[in-house]
Amino acid sequence: MKYKLIPFISPIFALLIWEICARTGILDVRFFPAPSAIFYHLIFVSPEEGIIDDILASLNRLLWGYLAGCILGIILGISMGMSRSLRAAIYPIIALTYPIPKIAILPLIMLVFGIGDLSKIVIVAIGSFFLVLINTLHGVDSIERIYHDVCAVYKIKRHNFILKVILPGALPAIFTGLKLAIGYSLVMVVASEFSGADKGIGYLIWQSWETFSIKSMYAGIFVIGAMGFIFSYALHALERRLIPWKPGVSG
Repeated sequence: MKYKLIPFISPIFALLIWEICARTGILDVRFFPAPSAIFYHLIFVSPEEGIIDDILASLNRLLWGYLAGCILGIILGISMGMSRSLRAAIYPIIALTYPIPKIAILPLIMLVFGIGDLSKIVIVAIGSFFLVLINTLHGVDSIERIYHDVCAVYKIKRHNFILKVILPGALPAIFTGLKLAIGYSLVMVVASEFSGADKGIGYLIWQSWETFSIKSMYAGIFVIGAMGFIFSYALHALERRLIPWKPGVSG
């Protein structure tokens, strides 16, 4: 029970230390306002400034991009894992493009898809795609050869082989990719909203920086942190339900 409480207690303890340092003058409140002041601003002031619309705009871009990237990554990862010729054709392209910082191609994405929501969805999809693809491919590769041989002996149909052997066997690695991708997707959606956006948490943070609205800026940062925590917890709960045999997900 105590181990389940630690993830909640440690952030509260950190905020308490921050609060004390801000109130005693150890921290400059111009740059580090007390958490109580930030939460008051977030609850009572930010809604009047339109933060709800910003949250919804970011969620829309995040979820569409994340889902598109993850689905494509899983499909291509499984396909590459099952086909040597497909892997030989595509893997060099993946190895060449994966190290490129995805934010570096944002100007190109905006040039091709415009400055609206579509470009932001695309950059999120690209970021999540690579992480899920690589982990899915690793998961397929980690399946023991004996399962392939047994299915070949019994002439199991290809779609049943994928659903009954490949997908369950690769699922732990797929979830690793999904959890990595959600954090990276949050980074990409916020970064993409720094320019060419009129709504979104990234836009809110940037505008707050430009106008020195420090509490609004921290409110946006806290919202991003909360979104990351919620999505990560949801994925962990789903992982625990779908693959309870995986070490480390039972608690």
